[in-house]
Amino acid sequence: MITVGDIVTCGALLLVFAPGHPSLAAGTFSVATYNLENYLDEPAGGRRPKSEAARAKIRESVRALKPDVLAVQEMGSTNALLELRESLKSEGLDYPYWEHVAGFDTNIHVAVLSRLPFAARRSHTNEGFLLNGRRFRVSRGFAEVDVQVNARYKFTLLAAHLKSRREVPEADEAELREQEAVVLREIIDTRLKATPDVNLIVLGDFNDLKDTRPVKTVIGRGKNALVDTRPAERNGDDSKTLNGHTTPRNVSWTYYFAKDDTYSRIDYLLLSHGMAREWQSDGTYVLALPNWGVASDHRPIVAAFVAEDR
Repeated sequence: MITVGDIVTCGALLLVFAPGHPSLAAGTFSVATYNLENYLDEPAGGRRPKSEAARAKIRESVRALKPDVLAVQEMGSTNALLELRESLKSEGLDYPYWEHVAGFDTNIHVAVLSRLPFAARRSHTNEGFLLNGRRFRVSRGFAEVDVQVNARYKFTLLAAHLKSRREVPEADEAELREQEAVVLREIIDTRLKATPDVNLIVLGDFNDLKDTRPVKTVIGRGKNALVDTRPAERNGDDSKTLNGHTTPRNVSWTYYFAKDDTYSRIDYLLLSHGMAREWQSDGTYVLALPNWGVASDHRPIVAAFVAEDR
């Protein structure tokens, strides 16, 4: 029996996936992640509200990327997220679907903005772990949503912001970050065990380098290891030129640490093997805008995909 609810749902899908929808018309879609560096609308935990100049530069960056789905870290309250959403809409980018994760940290959060509808929401707000006999909570939680790209294709997005490298009295910051990575990897393994070919994107600020225990834990090993898209600047470098090395020497840093005056790659966009089959490497990059640092101490990264299973 067809119910009124079925008719409404069907109508909504037809509206979203009508030929005029940019993702369906192009046959591709893009996903980005961006740490916004304290996007607050009011003071919280010693953090100041985001300045108007910084907000404007963030919007400029998002407009340059035009991602269909945007995961953000260091988002303030729900009101701050909705302010960004409305400001982007007034400038021509409409993100009708959103998710805001209320984790143990009450000041900054993981969130998602999307031009595409969510088929399911499974965000993780109460994950914990034992370390040296004490129980800790995953500070920012994890955002998890199933995104319906078109009537035949969807993927799961899992966004994280792992423990920072700032020292805390409760425990070693690296050990805390590693344990958060273990919890994240357990979620990944659960999804892969249930559906080995699942279209899964794991992304966000992992706060560590690729050859560290937290990042290696998230990536995993063997047949279930995730694929590192390693976005880099579009500055003319030939990414196929290896110079005798297995990794191209193109510019891929995403974060500037003022105290040490260092640039590093700590933001990642990782794919399951099922998702990697749809990945378009030529649509994957680090955004390099003039005066990027007005917006944040991070630069956003984006990856593009074909909107059909391959």
